[in-house]
Amino acid sequence: MPAKTRYSIFSLVRNAFSYHENWEEAWRSPEPRPEYDVIIVGGGGHGLATAYYLAKEHGITNVAVLEKGWIGGGNTGRNTTVVRSNYLWDESAHLYEHALKLWEGLSQELNFNVMFSQRGLLNLAHSPHEMRGLARRVYALNLNGIDSELLNLEQVRAMCPILNFSPKARYPIYGASLQRRGGVARHDAVAWGYARGADARGVDIIQNCEVTGFQISNGKVHGVETTRGTIRANKVGVVAAGHSSVLADLAGFRLPIQSHPLQAAVSEPVKPILDTVVMSGAVHVYVSQSDKGELVLGAGIDSYNSYSQRGSPKVVEDMFGALVELFPIFSRLKVLRTWGGIVDVCPDASPIIGRTPVEGLYFNCGWGTGGFKATPSSGWVFAHTIANDRPHPLNEAFGLERFSSGHLIDEHGAAAVAH
Repeated sequence: MPAKTRYSIFSLVRNAFSYHENWEEAWRSPEPRPEYDVIIVGGGGHGLATAYYLAKEHGITNVAVLEKGWIGGGNTGRNTTVVRSNYLWDESAHLYEHALKLWEGLSQELNFNVMFSQRGLLNLAHSPHEMRGLARRVYALNLNGIDSELLNLEQVRAMCPILNFSPKARYPIYGASLQRRGGVARHDAVAWGYARGADARGVDIIQNCEVTGFQISNGKVHGVETTRGTIRANKVGVVAAGHSSVLADLAGFRLPIQSHPLQAAVSEPVKPILDTVVMSGAVHVYVSQSDKGELVLGAGIDSYNSYSQRGSPKVVEDMFGALVELFPIFSRLKVLRTWGGIVDVCPDASPIIGRTPVEGLYFNCGWGTGGFKATPSSGWVFAHTIANDRPHPLNEAFGLERFSSGHLIDEHGAAAVAH
């Protein structure tokens, strides 16, 4: 065994027995300073990406990321990691495609393996009507220069032979759309990579620092009140998925958002058997297999409003039933664990990224079930918006004002299954 390998194994064992207390920190844990140029509220993937791009793309390094818990401990660590850009409307397609292009070079960009695996994504159709809907989406994506294909029954069978192709199935398979560049990534690695990259550029990442109020006078923000004292800044960006409406209320305005629990589950690990992501809106489940062999699956949101990170048993029961309907081969697998996150959903199932009625206060929220896949693009355009006090063309249509103008971006069809 090479000496370097022996040293690495010894170091790993030694640090395991010391509860990793001697490991070198990946980023600093500074005390909050009295004032910053920009404060980012929320230390998940979107908030950390915003701070990273503020420093890298705009040279704004006097930035604090305030997280009420630990980095990536909210929705970033509670999602199911699907990445895709096959959205119907032009505005959404361009925003998510920009994210997918950033994903494709993100490990190199951050010098940190985010384990992005472009294994492809199948969206199944179970009726002629669904096939026509998928065809419409595929053609719209192709017009925008985004990869998407329409597969017939035999092509789906060749790609994923373990699906239930019985003609007597309750939900017979007619075909599918395929985005070959779609796939999955490692959720916590994304948070860690952006945190390390932002820290290296001088950003302060401050954990266990909950924002309890805003300092606002004459319609302009001047800082935030936190559990660790007052911190001043003339620009504040809020990226607090699940609790956006709570923070907006603290700032004195309302958001057209509802928060819901979103549940997911993983099975016991098994040998590699599913090498793509499979989604079905009609049967209402989606599933992929992790690198450890677990099946990762989810479905739709719980119908009731809640800020709890748990949901109702019925949604989990329906999710498992849908999985077995599509994959009878999985019927005897044991469930390893279930969990829930909080999603905030806008009336048109599209996000809000832009300015607010308070000068210097910006909100990035309302991603619903599609936030993880947008992480790089969300941070990139939000950083541009904060730095320039105006939106980038990619997020210009996603401003809060669309709810008064009526220019909504209805992506309920693309978000028919949580993912």
